[in-house]
Amino acid sequence: MDSKNLKAFELTMGDSAEELARRATIILAVFGFLAHFGIWALHTTGRISIDGDAVELVSSPLSSLYTPFSILLVYEVYQLIRTIPDSFSSSVGKQYEIATLLVVRDILKRLSEIEGSSGWEVSDDLGFLLVESGAFLALFYTSLTYYRMSVGGTKDDEITEDVATFVEMKRGIANIMLFAFLLIAAYSFWSWGISVQEGGGSVSRAIFFLDFFTFLILADILILLISYWFYTDFGNLARNTGFVLSTVIIRVAISSEGVSSMILFTLSGILGIAILRMFIQNTSHANS
Repeated sequence: MDSKNLKAFELTMGDSAEELARRATIILAVFGFLAHFGIWALHTTGRISIDGDAVELVSSPLSSLYTPFSILLVYEVYQLIRTIPDSFSSSVGKQYEIATLLVVRDILKRLSEIEGSSGWEVSDDLGFLLVESGAFLALFYTSLTYYRMSVGGTKDDEITEDVATFVEMKRGIANIMLFAFLLIAAYSFWSWGISVQEGGGSVSRAIFFLDFFTFLILADILILLISYWFYTDFGNLARNTGFVLSTVIIRVAISSEGVSSMILFTLSGILGIAILRMFIQNTSHANS
């Protein structure tokens, strides 16, 4: 008989629900892009006036890319929550994809604000854009390499009673994380809307993602502690602990600014690849 956790998970994050969410995301992204571009056009022609910090969202036609990328990032967070019952490595892989898209969104936002300089002089904005582009390449490589190594790793098809119980617990945590995700998203959007009315409205990657990754770290730590009940070998425990550390670094990178944030994003990816590589090699030698 299916458990309540499984029924709730299938209803909100099963294959049918995921397909519906994917289609809705595409529609919302297209609509969001067109709506944002329309607002920019109205602001540029003087039909409407946008003041305060929110004016950065209509400073250039490229600014309209911020909205669809934000919607795609929300969908990636949903996908991340779906992978929680699978394995630590699958969840961490999604975190790297989110970090990559966050950097891409920052690059697009910076491109809409950057101003060229004459001669051989390189402006601060252009210099940091080069750093962000380097971080994006590093994160993109990290995501692809991590995915390839994770898929190529050894897998045990046998589902024991302990493993089934552990997966059931992680499924319950995923259901809680989905509820927290919806609350954080609603609160973040509401807070940003209030800020716009008060003359603020500046956007950054800290909006929503800082709070969400805080809850994600708590969920990862809870899963890590529960895993101690089912796994006693040091390899699995050390690997999962390293993945939690990688998540913490991503969270710190989200709250940081400037070059330090790009270094932290890249460090998180390098750490994840190193942990997974050592774990796979150690497992292969143990089985040979």
